Amino acid sequence: MSDLKRWQPEDENFWQQSGRGIATRNLWISIPSLLCGFAVWMMWSIISVQMLNLGFPYSASELFTLAAIAGLSGATLRIPASFFVRLCGGRYTIFLTTSLLMIPAFGTGIALQDPNTPFWVFQLMALLSGIGGGNFAASMSNISFFFPKKQQGLALGMNAGLGNFGVTTMQILIPLFMTFGAFTLVGGGEPMILQKASGTLIGSIPAGSETWIQNGGFLWLLLLIPLAFAIWFGMNNINTEEVTPKLPSAVGSFSIQLAMYGIGLIASVIGLWLILPASANGSGFSIPKELVLVLVPMATVLALKVLPGAIRASLDRQYKIFNNKHTWVMSILYVMTFGSFIGFAAALPLSIQVIFGYSHLMVDGVMTHNTPNPNGPSALTYAWIAPFIGALIRPVGGWISDRLGGALVTQICAVVMVLAALGAAFFMQQAYQSATPEQYFMPFFLIFLLLFAASGIGNASTFKTIAVVFPKEQAGPVLGWTSAVAAYGAFYIPQVFGEQIKAATPEYAMLGFAIFYALCLVLNWFFYLRKSGEFYNP
Repeated sequence: MSDLKRWQPEDENFWQQSGRGIATRNLWISIPSLLCGFAVWMMWSIISVQMLNLGFPYSASELFTLAAIAGLSGATLRIPASFFVRLCGGRYTIFLTTSLLMIPAFGTGIALQDPNTPFWVFQLMALLSGIGGGNFAASMSNISFFFPKKQQGLALGMNAGLGNFGVTTMQILIPLFMTFGAFTLVGGGEPMILQKASGTLIGSIPAGSETWIQNGGFLWLLLLIPLAFAIWFGMNNINTEEVTPKLPSAVGSFSIQLAMYGIGLIASVIGLWLILPASANGSGFSIPKELVLVLVPMATVLALKVLPGAIRASLDRQYKIFNNKHTWVMSILYVMTFGSFIGFAAALPLSIQVIFGYSHLMVDGVMTHNTPNPNGPSALTYAWIAPFIGALIRPVGGWISDRLGGALVTQICAVVMVLAALGAAFFMQQAYQSATPEQYFMPFFLIFLLLFAASGIGNASTFKTIAVVFPKEQAGPVLGWTSAVAAYGAFYIPQVFGEQIKAATPEYAMLGFAIFYALCLVLNWFFYLRKSGEFYNP
């Protein structure tokens, strides 16, 4: 595909004659690429459940850390990825960031063939899975340049919403592919025996059944390899002053991206070492996770500025977004929406398994939580539905926001999320004190579906506000930066759930989130819904 030397989507004649077709083609290649990114990034939320069912020698709290590790690296890698398109071109960026996903996909499949694989190997694969999380910032920034402002709500909603289907696709396909030896003819390993009942979209799988857990990694190669060809031959770089003014060669572009991703990975490793206990290959210093969530992105941003020459000059120009207060306001609001979506998607399967899959019994005056509940719901059967709804409704949120205004839709979503979080907290508390927790599962689950639906609509409405508040040159980097900050929800929420479940107070996690949503409600009203506000109801 040739590079685009002229790109003027706001010119109606240009858009109708050639722009629409080019933009649409790039969007429809971008969507499955982003879908695979989400799938590889979030695959530990399902793989960790099956590791527990197979009796891998790790506790539930240790398995929660795998999803959290992928969450931290994925969020951190979004910071450099936010600036890739302007430095390296959209086609080169999407090609490399998608192709790199083959490494954790293949490596995870190899590691899962042996339950005695050292825990640090799984941690490394989880760290590299974060590349899929980083892809979102680059993908959204790239698509924002292809469409006129009046259509960005729908275009970005489709890219993000259908891309978010990677979470649901993963949660459906991984359990199904684990039920048969899909890759045994090409050295895909032998099956293992379930010690605890599992499940899939189509039904329960009893204990004693064979399962190929390694397929959870291998199956993504079936999509990633043909996608790499589709990106290379079907997408475009926009080589204009507004988008990528100094487009390097392909090799130069890849070198820049790898160097910047390397900085993000190093910052993530240091942050993880500070926060993890010594038993999980960490420092044991017990550094508060909130402090790490400040230090890691700050260190990444500062380290990127030491890169030489044109890279630093371009970053200096793009870093002007940090002088705009609305960058920080929108980052907080996007934490409420996308941060909740991706964090709950990472934590929900294992939470269902631990809260409802065990009977909580009083033994000698002490509440215990380790007796398997024969009537408990299968996490692998239900968990996919919630992110499916959140992703499905996101394009609808973009369409509604184009007509009603992003801030008004965000405000309604915030109210719903406060109420849903409080309801979920109540039923979690009831279930974790009950010998028959399954009786509380359905109301808990229905409330979580509502929470995911509100977060999905809010994902699109906040992006609509960004498209209106910021000039075109800054909108792309701001989209990337806010998505990076919000993606730390994929680290923070599993960590909080793991800690509160270990403390036998899982409801405290949801109460804390409800308070945060209420604060976001006030913030959104103050800046974007007050009639005297700078950007009233954009």
